[in-house]
Amino acid sequence: MTDSRISAPDRRTVLRGGLYTAAAVPLGVTLASCATGGGGDEDETDDGDGGDEPAGDPENPFGVEADAEVDAVIFDGGYGVDYVEFAADIFQTQHDGTTVTVAPSTQIAQEMQPRFVSGNPPDLIDNSGANSIGFNTILEQLEDLTDVIDAPNLEGTTIRDTLYGGVLEPGTYGDKLAAINYVLTVYAVWYSGSLFEEHGWTPPTNWEEAKELGAAAKEEGLFLFCWGTEAATYYQSLAIESAIKEGGDEVRLALENLQPDCWSLEPIQGVFTAMKEIVDAGYFKPGGAGTQFTQAQAQWSDAQEALLYPSGSWIENEMKDQTADGFEMKGVASFSLTASPSMPQTALHSTAGEPFIVPSDGNVANGKELLRIMLSEESASNFSQEKLAPTVIKDLVPEDGFGSTALVSQTDMLDAAGEDIFTFNFVNTYGMNPEQLPIWNSFLSGDKTVESLTSDLQAITDRIANDDSIEKIEVS
Repeated sequence: MTDSRISAPDRRTVLRGGLYTAAAVPLGVTLASCATGGGGDEDETDDGDGGDEPAGDPENPFGVEADAEVDAVIFDGGYGVDYVEFAADIFQTQHDGTTVTVAPSTQIAQEMQPRFVSGNPPDLIDNSGANSIGFNTILEQLEDLTDVIDAPNLEGTTIRDTLYGGVLEPGTYGDKLAAINYVLTVYAVWYSGSLFEEHGWTPPTNWEEAKELGAAAKEEGLFLFCWGTEAATYYQSLAIESAIKEGGDEVRLALENLQPDCWSLEPIQGVFTAMKEIVDAGYFKPGGAGTQFTQAQAQWSDAQEALLYPSGSWIENEMKDQTADGFEMKGVASFSLTASPSMPQTALHSTAGEPFIVPSDGNVANGKELLRIMLSEESASNFSQEKLAPTVIKDLVPEDGFGSTALVSQTDMLDAAGEDIFTFNFVNTYGMNPEQLPIWNSFLSGDKTVESLTSDLQAITDRIANDDSIEKIEVS
């Protein structure tokens, strides 16, 4: 790709100050109920710095053995697992006699934690989704992946030199690259370009405009938003994004560092209040708490009963078989709260997502080699074309976005954001999502006040903050 619009912000600007900020993570993490990590393959040479130096063969830098059997468990979400199967086929071609098993899962923590405890984890895991494992609980049991990015890809180029700036930070803890995130994810509020054009609507840029649009939708017998039970916290993400735009680092750091009363900060309360007004006005489609999330998303993308849906950019691929013809999916950055926010309306929540990890007690050579192949141009190009989303490998998406309005919209939003790109990670870091889901389902159903929403979320934060057995990750 030669179009400069997709050029992601460089290391100085991307994910502005918010990428786990892994600088302060001690490696002596307390592992609750987890076995201590082992040592990987005997054929690898440990250099003593937490990573393994690749062997001298550029076609087999990690020393994959003949007749190897590779075990990969991949989160089966918006991107499916076939992109890893594509890389697995290359693996088996590159290494005669090997067999790669790619197992899908939507319950990563529930299924993988027992395998970590028993010392037989898979060779490669995509630790993603609502039920991912909190990194603070397994950090010592993961391989350092620095040697993967310093290895050559299938085309002979060092992988590090092919990456967008800043994409390694989300998986870096202290001086350990514990995860390599594969997809460059843009978080936005998505809508149908054709539906909006038909009605003469403009996508809202702030919460007041969103409420006005909700009223207009109601007159047409439509809803502003919908949601599904497993994805209720997508609205928490939207609320946090808006609050960070309003209050800047004061809000972001308070949440990241689990500060007392962080959910009571004025910008957060302002967004919660605006969202509550939309709930009480009947602008959310009822019944979301009892609706499976992709069924709920189809109410938006196929039946078009709702106008807006907040999500990461995986949404297009996730709903590709349940999207109305001529939908023209597009995105707008999360809403501003007031006329004078700390960050402009075009500020964007974007980060490298889908964190891939190599457990030390698995076959390290196999896990690293499969990941190396995924990070090669052949595999990454296949992902972008099939999933209509950019990977962390730069210069692979054409100007027309492979015909995807959503992918073009992502590049436009990144371009408009410029240096104003941010992220936050405390929910995934501490595995909060399962506890937060029922709270948000209740709130979106109209059964909670802003006060009870705030107190319930703060209770989760305080419990983690005050639990000395949980290693805390200081963010600055």
